[in-house]
This record gives sequence, C-alpha cells and structure tokens, in this order.
Amino acid sequence: MAATTVRRGVGLGLRHLAYAVIAFIFVLPLWWAIVSSLRPNGEVFADIFPFTAKALLPSPLTLEAYSGIFERGFGMIIGNTMLVALITMVAGLIVNGAAGFAFAMFQFRGKTIILTLIIISFMLPFEAIALPLYTVTQQLGWLDNIAALIVPSVANGLAVFLFYQFFSQVPKDYAEAARLDGVSWLNILLRIYVPLSVPTCISAALLLFIFQWEAFLWPLLAMPSQQFKVIQVGMAAFQQQYQTIWNQLFAVSVITALIPIALLLPLQRYYVQGLAGAGIKG
Repeated sequence: MAATTVRRGVGLGLRHLAYAVIAFIFVLPLWWAIVSSLRPNGEVFADIFPFTAKALLPSPLTLEAYSGIFERGFGMIIGNTMLVALITMVAGLIVNGAAGFAFAMFQFRGKTIILTLIIISFMLPFEAIALPLYTVTQQLGWLDNIAALIVPSVANGLAVFLFYQFFSQVPKDYAEAARLDGVSWLNILLRIYVPLSVPTCISAALLLFIFQWEAFLWPLLAMPSQQFKVIQVGMAAFQQQYQTIWNQLFAVSVITALIPIALLLPLQRYYVQGLAGAGIKG
C-alpha cells in the first residue's frame, strides 16, 4: 500500500514537472521579449552570445522603450485598433447572432446550401478573397475609410455557425410557448435565447476581436495612405523605420501580444465552452 502511494506520488510529481517544462518552453519567448523591452537598447543582446542567465533578467531595468514608442504615436495606433475591433465585435454579435437564430429556428428554401457555404467561408484563406473584396471596396469608395476595415469583418462564418449550433440545441418548446403568448420573434431572441447563449456570445466576441486585432493584409490594402493605422500594420511600419532600436521593437511586440491575452485569460472558460458547442440539449 505504501509502495503504491509512493509510486503515485512520484508519477504525479513527474507529470507536474513535465507540465512545468512545457509551460516554460512556451512562455520563454514572451518572457525574453518582455525582459528585452525593459533593458537599454545596447544591452538587449549583451548576454545572448554566449548565453547566460542574465539574458532572462531585466538588468538594468528601464522603461525608455515604452516611453519611446508612445512618443512616436503608438498609443494612437492602439486606440485605432481598439475602436475598429470593438465596433466590429458589437456589430458582429448582432448580425451573426441574428443569422444563427434564423438558421436554427426557420425553414426556408436553400437553407442547407446557404449554411454549407457559410461553413465553407471560414475555411477559405483570406488571400483567396482579398482581390474581389478590394475591388468591391474601391467601387463603394471606402478605401482609406474606417468602414473598409469594419464592414467586411462583421459577418463571420465561424460566428454564425457557433450561434446556429447553440440555438439548435435549445428546446423548441421555449419558442413555441412564447409564440402562443403572442411574443414576437425579436423578443424571443432577446429575452430567451440571448441570456442562454452567454458563453457563445463571449466566444464569438473574442473571435471577432482577435481577428481584427491580428489583421494585417486587409488593413494594408484597404488603407493605402496609412493615415489610420491599426496595430499590426503599425508594428510592421515601426520595424521598418526603427529596425535598429531593438528594445522598442520588443516593447511593441509585448503590447501587441499581451492585450489579447489579457482578454482571453479571464474569459477562457466561456471561450472554450462556446467553441466546444456546449449548451442546453433538448
């Protein structure tokens, strides 16, 4: 009995040790970027060749890289990206939620074909539709307009599918009872289905936000004058213009990575639950 307990304890310890090693491997690049952003520019690579443990410590510690990037307008770029991402997220929840509800609740001609095309749409690489999308945007006169960044990103096939999958699992008795009481379909959606779909709403909102936050090719095409820069394009331009100021480049990268992480970490349970299709089953 004691030997079995010891073996279990050793196995558990080795398992946690393996988890710690794997976590360290994944976190190490981000940690080194953070440390490098907190060091003077001349000290970034000082302890890399040959490698010493000092390379993982912010010594000497300084915030000059962060003050430098904000003096060069990176704060405005972050604000631009947040504005675009938040508007897209709110509009996307309305549009994609309504679409998912319609597919789940109503029967109409061509429903299966349309839903299949929607599912296929989020599997296509953006490069496949970039040129047609650019042509349509140009014809609408939206180039160098914030609408060019927001409108094409509102409708999202994956978000529609998430809502459709969840709403299809909600017992139809709820809607039928409400319809017998004379409740409109809009009120059924808002008062019954939306409160039940909080995890799905969070998942869809995070997807829409992250898609916009990570967008590079489309903002580069849709904003040729680059007077309104978003974070990925701004980071690339910053690298090109200030490529020798390594600590500032690391500071930009750290901010770009940490903001989505800060959103995902507290909401990861809902995010995973929504993506897994969890919900009420009839």
